[in-house]
Amino acid sequence: MNTRENEIILGIDLGTTNSLAAWYAPGGPEVIGAGDDALVPSVIALEHGAATVGTAAKARAVLNPLGTVYSVKRLMGRGLADLADELGFLPYHVVQGAHDTVRVEVDGRLLSPQELSAIILGEVRHRAEQALGRPIAKAVITVPAYFDDAQRQATRDAGRIAGLEVLRIVNEPTAAALAYGLDRRENATIAVYDFGGGTFDVSILHVEGGVFQVLSTHGDTHLGGDDLDRALIDLITGEIRDRFGEALSFPPATRQALRQFAEATKIRLSAEPSAAVEIDLGEGRAYRRTITRGQFETLAAPWVERTIGACREAMDAAGVAPGGIDEVVMVGGSTRIPMVVRRVGEVFGREPYTAIDPDRVVALGAAVQAGILGGHRRDMLLLDVTPLSLGIETLGGAMGKLILRNSTVPCKASEVFTTSADGQTSVDIHVLQGERELVADCRSLGRFKLAGLPPMPAGAPRIRVTFMIDANGILHVRAVEERSGRTASIQITPSHGLTGEEVQRMVRESWTHAREDMTAHRMIDLRNEAGRILAAIDKALANVPGALDDAQQRRLDDAVARLKALLGGGDPDAVYEAMTAANEAAAPLTEAQMDAVLSRTVKGRKLDEVGE
Repeated sequence: MNTRENEIILGIDLGTTNSLAAWYAPGGPEVIGAGDDALVPSVIALEHGAATVGTAAKARAVLNPLGTVYSVKRLMGRGLADLADELGFLPYHVVQGAHDTVRVEVDGRLLSPQELSAIILGEVRHRAEQALGRPIAKAVITVPAYFDDAQRQATRDAGRIAGLEVLRIVNEPTAAALAYGLDRRENATIAVYDFGGGTFDVSILHVEGGVFQVLSTHGDTHLGGDDLDRALIDLITGEIRDRFGEALSFPPATRQALRQFAEATKIRLSAEPSAAVEIDLGEGRAYRRTITRGQFETLAAPWVERTIGACREAMDAAGVAPGGIDEVVMVGGSTRIPMVVRRVGEVFGREPYTAIDPDRVVALGAAVQAGILGGHRRDMLLLDVTPLSLGIETLGGAMGKLILRNSTVPCKASEVFTTSADGQTSVDIHVLQGERELVADCRSLGRFKLAGLPPMPAGAPRIRVTFMIDANGILHVRAVEERSGRTASIQITPSHGLTGEEVQRMVRESWTHAREDMTAHRMIDLRNEAGRILAAIDKALANVPGALDDAQQRRLDDAVARLKALLGGGDPDAVYEAMTAANEAAAPLTEAQMDAVLSRTVKGRKLDEVGE
């Protein structure tokens, strides 16, 4: 990519809790800003049409509870149904938007998560321009490795709204490995454990000769430090209600205060063995108690163990045992919790690597990628993976997978399909994401139509469907009917994303139901093939009536009746045997039809022309 020498490409970590930027300076990657000033809290306060971002917005959260928005990253690329468990904890209003998207209702306006994220990105960009004294128009933005297509699209859109040309979307674990300079290892396998404010993922990477190849990734885009804060809030509010009455309510201002209080308590317990809690409830009522680190770890354990389970699944998917991991890199503010460091060390069998501030490591890695794009680094190559399989719906409701999960991106795959009915002039193409074999068990990403096909017999068209995932993990689908040249394509822009639970369920159920899924898929294929055989038999009987003697006709009728009876069942072996029997019974009919065709072909021609 040609880039002017004085042009700066920002590396931006758009985080759930904090955001920050870095750039590739002459001496290497550097975070923009000194100390805590480098971190921009991902909090927006909207009042009277004006937006405040960062520490000032966070400070006004209790005074302006309905107009202060935080944890926007958890809303990106999601629908209202995906956020059902989230809404009760949010003091601001989240409402239904168009096409099953969500909007935040604040200060008399309806704002999408992309617009809100763009406000944060705009503030990060503004601070960088002030610090570096130059206008900035391009950026590399990081996302969790387990962000799906919708969430990546939403992040890219947020950058565009902020006036930035997003040159690359980079997975956060890969960025962290870049920041640690692990490309200098000759041959190493690295685990990157990324536990942030709102998302979690773990990636297993292999590094050799400056090439980063992601072997596997696993995670949850709805699991992070926010959940640990809520565990503390649930403890505190539950005890307050027990003590002062179940009817006690917590208005938006109180929920904002409790969130900030819980976050501060969590941070304190990472450095101290206990933290005193004191809340003035008014009317002479006060809540006081001491929370120990052990009590907090008990509350946090279910969420931490979910991350440990993901680590084991990522190693299994990569075919790597704990002893084969050379380094374990910790990323994200939640990795400061001593229990997290301890459990990660136990599952991987080695002490995690924590040389760089976990809040800054991702932005530094994004700056390294910016340096690669800007021509400052030419000795690296990044190879990431797609977290879930992608395919299309085929006849009978089966999922035809074209790109399998954990495939290295960018990648491309194509397969030829055909029509199921005579004279079909258009084909609906339904794009799916998931691990199961049937459409009903997968997530719909989008649909488009390949129209204007010339009428042809069923099975005659050759429709080549091509899936292409670019370096940003964005999916493009193209369909071409090869005989006529008709083409249609789509860049998939689904209305919302997958929940972390859905992603994990899809992968888990693909193993649990593998045998029954494959049986169901085989039955669909056999039914489709049987339908073609039965249609061909009916057509042949019409073309050459009376071609079979009585015995042959009875044998064919019995074979057809048995095949039709078995099609409603679930025994693929029996259907296959019945199809074979029907084909064999129809053999004399096929021969008679061929003789008739040959007779019509030579009729009216001279004998010496037949052999030409």
